[in-house]
Amino acid sequence: MSSRNNLGEFEEIVMLTIGVLGENAYGLAIKEHIESRLNRVVSMGALHTGLYRLEEKGYLKSKLGKATNVRGGKPKRFFIVTNGGQKALKKAMEDRQQLWKDIPEGVFKLFPSQS
Repeated sequence: MSSRNNLGEFEEIVMLTIGVLGENAYGLAIKEHIESRLNRVVSMGALHTGLYRLEEKGYLKSKLGKATNVRGGKPKRFFIVTNGGQKALKKAMEDRQQLWKDIPEGVFKLFPSQS
């Protein structure tokens, strides 16, 4: 996998959030979920840039929903994670788990002793 296809931290968060939201994964819902879940401010511009970059990589697909009066007739764009995106997420998760596993005991004093 080339570095162009590696996931950045924000891309990973966006894709995981899309997985959590399922059929309700559209721009504003993704933004609000990230902000409430991670206590992190996300601009719509940064989110849209990330979403479209992930689509270019083939990790997401999108489709337009039905137009609604609530949005002045403008349809929502819904996102799903592709098979390639799921593979990239799995690799990112495995890479992180391996890094945690490889930290020598006692290096980090993050966790209280269990004794």
